[in-house]
Amino acid sequence: MRPMNAYDRIDDESIAALIVAFYGEARRDPVLGPVFSRMVGEGEAEWAIHLRKVHDFWSSVMLATARYDGRPMQTHAMIDGLKPAHFARWLILFGMEAERLFVPEIAAAFKAKADKMAQALQNGIALARG
Repeated sequence: MRPMNAYDRIDDESIAALIVAFYGEARRDPVLGPVFSRMVGEGEAEWAIHLRKVHDFWSSVMLATARYDGRPMQTHAMIDGLKPAHFARWLILFGMEAERLFVPEIAAAFKAKADKMAQALQNGIALARG
């Protein structure tokens, strides 16, 4: 169920809300949680750094801020054991949080970008791994 105060815009505040909500769920998720624990760590300091980086990524994607300067393809290709099931679960959780926090058309925009990214990352990983 969507809260009455669902975001009807994409800005830094709404992106931050999505990132915090999604990663809160992902950290507890039995499929994604272990991967994030292994790659990010358990401490709040490590997570604060990760959340800032992901926020910059989504700001760059959705608002064209160009704040993100990382290499997501290389980063994800280095994650041992990363499988299509991880991406599928990521998309489910991300979509659920987007739908919970945003009006339908904005949730759909986030989900469409996430779908494209997941596909591109999976294709890139497959090529990198031969």
